Amino acid sequence: MANKDVSYYMNLPYTIQIKPRDDGDGLYYFAKVLELDGCMSDGKTPEEAFQNIREAMEGWLEVKLEHGDSIPEPESDDEYSGKFVVRVPKNLHRELVMKARQEGVSLNQYVLHKLSR
Repeated sequence: MANKDVSYYMNLPYTIQIKPRDDGDGLYYFAKVLELDGCMSDGKTPEEAFQNIREAMEGWLEVKLEHGDSIPEPESDDEYSGKFVVRVPKNLHRELVMKARQEGVSLNQYVLHKLSR
């Protein structure tokens, strides 16, 4: 098993989310690591935000390791089948089927489209 040090965690495929924000003084980019609660940073450009979040990750990981806290690792896409079951009221099921027919697509395609918006 690999030694789980900062380098080990920094090489894992964590999910980094970068979004533009406007604080009234201008546009900046907010970054966070979805799997690491409270690990966030920002920058004036997406590239700067990415560089800053990587630095923030190192600091976040160092503190967690120093205190012996658990560190979540990213989940693999292999852990998800892409399938789940949702129960809906009969009238909503009927409405969705009718709208899918109007669009000329399957119910699955219609619901996927609506969920992705």
